[in-house]
Amino acid sequence: MLGVGEKLPHFKVTGVKPGFNAHEEDGKSAFEKLTHESFEGKWKVIFFYPKDFTFVCPTEIAEFARLAKDFEDRDAVVMGGSVDNEHVKLAWRRNHPDLDKLPMWSFADPSGKFAGKLGVLDEEEGVAFRATFVVDPDNTIQHVYVTNLNVGRNPADTLRVLDALQTDELCPCNRQVGGETLAA
Repeated sequence: MLGVGEKLPHFKVTGVKPGFNAHEEDGKSAFEKLTHESFEGKWKVIFFYPKDFTFVCPTEIAEFARLAKDFEDRDAVVMGGSVDNEHVKLAWRRNHPDLDKLPMWSFADPSGKFAGKLGVLDEEEGVAFRATFVVDPDNTIQHVYVTNLNVGRNPADTLRVLDALQTDELCPCNRQVGGETLAA
């Protein structure tokens, strides 16, 4: 698994744009190719979940979505994806009330190549572990968090970590968003 200080590998996935529920809306496609070069100058929060149309996954996605504005305020793009394709992601948005008009990017990694390059593909199950990567604007990984398939993560803690990383200062244990930093 790639870790802190390593570069985000080159990748290409199909992204589903924020707010889209249909293949095309107002003459615009819901889909866009995303690569390591997308979102230049932005922080990226990239999270993987095992599969669409499951039980734990929508709780995490909905919470990341609830915090979308807070991530955006920190110049960060949130991208959540699985090994399911982009059409499944749109169908899930239409089917699940908590994912309707999702205000963040979804991505499809049906080959598992992106998850594999990051080292978070459970090859036996053919799905990604619940992995979160916080990547700085230079595409350097600054934070990694991974749990097994059955345990959901806490998106508010990802926001807390991003906020702390962006201070570029010493941050104490349990420092809340916008909290005090430590003097050396």
